[in-house]
Amino acid sequence: MRAARRGGLARPVRRFGALACLAACVVALAGCAPSSGATGDTVTVAGSTTVMPIAEMAAERFQELTGDRVLVSGLGSSAGIEAVMNGTADIATSSRGLTAAEEATGELVTTVIARDGIAVIVNAGNPVGNLTVGQLRAVYAGDVTNWSELGGPDLPILVVNRDEASGTREAFKSIVMDGARFDASAAVLPGTGQVRDVVSRTPGAIGYISIGFVDSAFTTSKVKALSIDGVEPTEANVASGVYPVSRSLYLFTKGEPSGEAKAYIDEVLSPDMAQTIRDAGYIPASESEGGDAS
Repeated sequence: MRAARRGGLARPVRRFGALACLAACVVALAGCAPSSGATGDTVTVAGSTTVMPIAEMAAERFQELTGDRVLVSGLGSSAGIEAVMNGTADIATSSRGLTAAEEATGELVTTVIARDGIAVIVNAGNPVGNLTVGQLRAVYAGDVTNWSELGGPDLPILVVNRDEASGTREAFKSIVMDGARFDASAAVLPGTGQVRDVVSRTPGAIGYISIGFVDSAFTTSKVKALSIDGVEPTEANVASGVYPVSRSLYLFTKGEPSGEAKAYIDEVLSPDMAQTIRDAGYIPASESEGGDAS
């Protein structure tokens, strides 16, 4: 198996926001035209919007280094895994681990690429600064409905959740909910950008997103990330494993990766990509001490 060629590339690192996901999906599904001179194969990568900043930058590097096209789309972790299993994608990006049913097929091979903290966000004007995991579970189960019950103002809580295709939702459910059901009356949104936008504009709202998207270069709106059990959602706390709401980020292939898919995965894991992963707000797997919390 050949690895992607290294060296000679000096491009500025760019940080991609979740607001670019829809455009990326449209381009990918339309069959992105290769750059001039690209005559190689095509690698199809589909799945998590959380992992898109990593997948897109690796795709750009890989295409310039090898001439092979990489089509990246953000359809959600579950949709990406399904696409790999049915053969319509080469690689799934995922912000959750495999379900028992997915793992039972014995077909999917896992590659951990980074660690990520899930930040619990509220409106910038909310005076509450910390919740316990138990309080957070009670909010998302609908048992606590007013910020006054959490030391805040007399203000109804608007719970913002992700849709069922979201790997972030699955990770949050596994880490926080401990078997409790989500509040059925919660607002359900399809992407990180939408969650952030609603919380930034709604005084009583609460949501959860990757810590890499708390401060966005694509909007002037602000949100506030809460400490959980007294621990701030920082990269250092995620890397050390002390921040309680954290998870691994994955690539999945159907069987052991080979050919161009293997070369692309090697590029994602390469030292050349480590700084890009850090700039996107994540911790490269090689630097993580926290293990797998998904």
